[in-house]
Amino acid sequence: MQKTTMKSYSLAEMKDKYIGKVGTEDRDTYEYELNMDVLSRMIKKARQERNLTQEQLGKLIGVQKAQISKLESSANSATVETLLKVFKALKAEIHFNVKLEENFVKLI
Repeated sequence: MQKTTMKSYSLAEMKDKYIGKVGTEDRDTYEYELNMDVLSRMIKKARQERNLTQEQLGKLIGVQKAQISKLESSANSATVETLLKVFKALKAEIHFNVKLEENFVKLI
């Protein structure tokens, strides 16, 4: 009986191969959409932990329930101002990191 060797790949290698290398338009789009999906899930989870309905959260920040629903399904169209209002209403901290080349920009 002949032994077969199976090669394994890292997640980074799979992304490079099937989505595109870091810095390409396809990869940037993928990473952006992934980040927005994570952000949407974080908003929903924080709202649920505060025992708020979408309608109640909407009233806290001055928008309709439908806008909260849309935000929780995809944060792609949200402005930074809206995101800040949502997290403030949820009494949650949000941190932004800006990275220029290999250095993080810190505001003091």
